[in-house]
Amino acid sequence: MIRLVDIHKAYKGPVLQGVNLEVPEGCIYALLGPGASGKSVLLKIVAGLVRPERGQVFVGDDEVTGKDELALHAIRERIGMLFQNYALFDLSVKENIAFPLRRANAAISEEEIAARVAERLERVALPGTEERDPGSMSGGQKKRVGVARATITEPPILLYDEPVAGLDPVTSQKIYDLIREEQRARNTTVMVISSDVSGVLTIADRVGMLHEGRLIFDGTVDEARASTDPAVRQFVHGLTEGPL
Repeated sequence: MIRLVDIHKAYKGPVLQGVNLEVPEGCIYALLGPGASGKSVLLKIVAGLVRPERGQVFVGDDEVTGKDELALHAIRERIGMLFQNYALFDLSVKENIAFPLRRANAAISEEEIAARVAERLERVALPGTEERDPGSMSGGQKKRVGVARATITEPPILLYDEPVAGLDPVTSQKIYDLIREEQRARNTTVMVISSDVSGVLTIADRVGMLHEGRLIFDGTVDEARASTDPAVRQFVHGLTEGPL
């Protein structure tokens, strides 16, 4: 479970203004909203990468806010994250995917690493690409490598920041299907940000919508589609008129 209580964050101006939300265990929670509404900042706050000015973040029974780096490291080991811009290292595919394993378990053998990496690559439909340079891969392939890296330690929580940004519709749906399959296989708790509203709603269990730093909607996919709030309706149904 992920729980956020009265989260505030500002940079030059307010970014998040009193956000409260809860992601139940085993849920795929889609966080929607227009650009610059604070979605990515909120995801990084959950991961302990950004500290809020005010409020509390709970990952399971552990409070993330106020922890020192040593305590945060232990919490982050329970979280896998796919960054919007891939964030892949200038290393082989194998070394990118293996990085979280090596960080979590320095004593792990090279044989075990190779086996785990091969299993992940098979799972994301990229078998035999261990020695490839990620720079030579397509956007969709890089996203799959990112999913493999985020999931290799089998964390109970996964955070996806724009997992289909820049991809064509067919590849996007394959990434969404992969996210759903991984979640079902391990009952993972997932938060996903996506500007592809129609696509992400095909896999989401619950939906939240940020607007001007505030959570203006929190409910099921059906409730989001049936909402009479003009801002929610405009975003969910792709309308051109309205307040956004």
